[in-house]
Amino acid sequence: MAASHCNGADMSELPPRLARLKFRAWHRGTREADYMIGCFFDRFHAEWSEEEIDLFEKVLDEEDVDIMAWALGTQSIPPEYQGPLIERMMKLDYVVIPR
Repeated sequence: MAASHCNGADMSELPPRLARLKFRAWHRGTREADYMIGCFFDRFHAEWSEEEIDLFEKVLDEEDVDIMAWALGTQSIPPEYQGPLIERMMKLDYVVIPR
């Protein structure tokens, strides 16, 4: 389980729904998924509309291997997830790996 390393807001500072999403984004099951999805949440959640928050919440219901494959471009993105949110995730420039 990775700790948040992307300078995101502390969960206690977030509204309850966003705090739950942050927790889910950072507790995926593999360190790689934690960093990819958790850092994405930390970097961008403050900019999201309600629709984008809803979409991210649906994405979190998917399997880590699928989310990571979409972000890496190794698997086709289902039509319901195609758009700016996943396109932004595919840039991978938000991932911070502590050394």
